[in-house]
Amino acid sequence: MPGVPVGTVIELVAAAALIAGGIILYRRRAADGARYGSQSAVILLVVGAILLIHGLGLLEYRPSPGEVRP
Repeated sequence: MPGVPVGTVIELVAAAALIAGGIILYRRRAADGARYGSQSAVILLVVGAILLIHGLGLLEYRPSPGEVRP
């Protein structure tokens, strides 16, 4: 039974860490008492989501049967 490649596991762990860090940073209150999150937290969330999508293999090219050349 083949396992998951180490590179994929590392990529998924990094994505989870970025998303968790973005959530923590977003939920933290600013010093001035602002009720909205920081821009860097949103950037962390977006980068983490892209890394997660890539780690799950959803960005891999899979040609349709019509595109495959014999």
